[in-house]
Amino acid sequence: MTDDVPVRLLLADDHPVVRAGLRAVLETEPGLVVVAEAATAEEAVTRAGEGDIDVVLMDLQFGKGMGGAEATARITARPEAPRVLIVTTYDSDADTLPAIEAGATGYLLKDAPPEDLAAAVRTAAAGRTTLAPTVANRLMNRLRTPGTALTRRETEVLALVADGLSNHSIGTRLHLTEGTVKSHLARIYAKLGVDSRTAAVASATALGLIRR
Repeated sequence: MTDDVPVRLLLADDHPVVRAGLRAVLETEPGLVVVAEAATAEEAVTRAGEGDIDVVLMDLQFGKGMGGAEATARITARPEAPRVLIVTTYDSDADTLPAIEAGATGYLLKDAPPEDLAAAVRTAAAGRTTLAPTVANRLMNRLRTPGTALTRRETEVLALVADGLSNHSIGTRLHLTEGTVKSHLARIYAKLGVDSRTAAVASATALGLIRR
């Protein structure tokens, strides 16, 4: 974006108060203009495709229906797609990895200072990446110690274990055989240095790998 062309924003969040807060912060910034809001991920996907949006500020959780990561993937898959900046309260691997894999340009937490939010929007508009410090640190640790990092599938399995699902139920949910679920759990136990479902959940939660 050049200095005389405003960055056009779409705010996608299911909480009106959050959208109002984001609008209040961003509209005080020169060169930023909020042109639309979306209360559902589906609405965000549709609105982002109309050709007049430069950056989508996307929440991850929308209650029922599509989530923010899936919406991000659909938006960024299109030609000439706007950038997507995740703005959420969640920073576990279970949240950050799917969003980044889906094509998000940046990932910010809702408790970020207003000046950081505005800077992240401008950075995203320029096609560069901004990551919340906790997210950046976790990704760096995954790169430094790949043998101990959980894969996306292992993270999904462990998150369902944390929700109290049995191996059979997890397999049904993820379209895996029960044996495959057990294999994932065995690798999770080895990586985390634990020997039970309870210990695995406790360790992963403490490490920020899953959200409780």
